[in-house]
Amino acid sequence: MSTEEKDLREQICDVGRNLWQRQMVAANDGNISVRLSTGEILCTPASVSKGSLTPEKIAKVDADGQVLEMTAPFRPSTEVRMHLKVYEADPGVRAVVHAHPMYGTVFAVKGEALTLKMLPESVIHMPEIPLAPYATPSTDALGEVVVPFVPTHHGCLLEQHGALTWGADLSDAYLAMERLEYTAKVTYLLRLIGGERELPAEAVATLVGLRSQYGR
Repeated sequence: MSTEEKDLREQICDVGRNLWQRQMVAANDGNISVRLSTGEILCTPASVSKGSLTPEKIAKVDADGQVLEMTAPFRPSTEVRMHLKVYEADPGVRAVVHAHPMYGTVFAVKGEALTLKMLPESVIHMPEIPLAPYATPSTDALGEVVVPFVPTHHGCLLEQHGALTWGADLSDAYLAMERLEYTAKVTYLLRLIGGERELPAEAVATLVGLRSQYGR
């Protein structure tokens, strides 16, 4: 096993624990994957809590989803098919995180994208969190509804399901999930007090001008 693969297996476990500790997954919900420099995909196993992942439980598949390596009885998550569609859509994506964060999932079930420009950090890093229309989990269709957002966004809500984020590495993809959930929580709480308020247009324009310094 290469040093890269060994390190990434450990990183997947760390992200899984973070998702579980922050209550962004329940039971065995969610899945995480990383694309190796050789093109193979490491992905979390089905039916395992993200809080109890260990490196040997992580499976390896090829770009078509064929299992290359696994430790029985830990088979790859069936939702890796959604991840593979994201990798296919953008060669620059190296990691994908799927979770069911509470506030993000509330808006996903409601069927509402998060588009208000309320926080400078969000305008720069994640100016819009679109809503991918509902598709059946564990099917290619779920990945297909996400694909249109991959080149231009860091993540999206999955209607009636949860959230998906992606990035240039695992840290990037995970932090996008944290930001998505924070945005959803702030939106939810502000709505309770009638306090949703966007930044002035000129402030947004200035922030958009700064965005190139931080990447997409």
